Amino acid sequence: MTSFKKDSYKAPAVVKAFDLLKAVADSKTPLGISALAKRLDFSKSTTHGLVRALVDVGALDQETPPGKKVFLGPTTVELAFKNKNYLWISELAQPVLDRLCSRINESVFLGVIGQTGAIIMATSEPAKPLKISAPPGSVLPLMAGAIGKLYLSRQSDEQAIKVIRKRGLRKYTSNSICDETAYLAQLRSVRHQRYAVDTQEYMEGVTAVAVSLDNNRGQALAIWVVGFTNTMPESRFPEIVKHVLATREELENVLEQNR
Repeated sequence: MTSFKKDSYKAPAVVKAFDLLKAVADSKTPLGISALAKRLDFSKSTTHGLVRALVDVGALDQETPPGKKVFLGPTTVELAFKNKNYLWISELAQPVLDRLCSRINESVFLGVIGQTGAIIMATSEPAKPLKISAPPGSVLPLMAGAIGKLYLSRQSDEQAIKVIRKRGLRKYTSNSICDETAYLAQLRSVRHQRYAVDTQEYMEGVTAVAVSLDNNRGQALAIWVVGFTNTMPESRFPEIVKHVLATREELENVLEQNR
């Protein structure tokens, strides 16, 4: 559920509404009132009231008759796609991502990273049959491979430790870094070399290289390249890093010129 600092203002109904929306969005299948109440540990009456209010404003939609399963409504989807800043960045970035993809022949992603993870905003995929694919809107967990290192490298060790202990260093694969000291050493390397790598730490047989862009309108943007180890072994990292860093500079210039 949503959490807040002790000294932050709390509006219980708003917090619960966001928790409910997130539960609906995260579920692979539509949920009914009883299932939502159980998942969120809300009373059925509270859940019913929240659903009714969110349906009224279009944030949720519901099967008829009332009381049936609910799913995200048109207002929620519309808000996401009406965010002109996101659309503007994605549109400007697409040709830049396409050029990078054609140079390295691996999947390229642009996303925004927050405290809970990374949301893919735009992608460019090579024509080869075996490749890594994920559509815009897909979400990656914060501590997944290169993404987490990139995000936490922008913070102090003290701040990073707090996030690490809150989120945990999950063992996704045998290569996952689960030791705090070793992970902090990786963050220092990222700060020094200005890029992060994933050597099969999030998924077996998959590697990645990621770089962050200078904050654009407050957003923590990143570009990352992902491929299978047979076509993107660690020996290719220097070549890919060179192209990704050049792409970062190109994209930063494009965004700056079009402010």
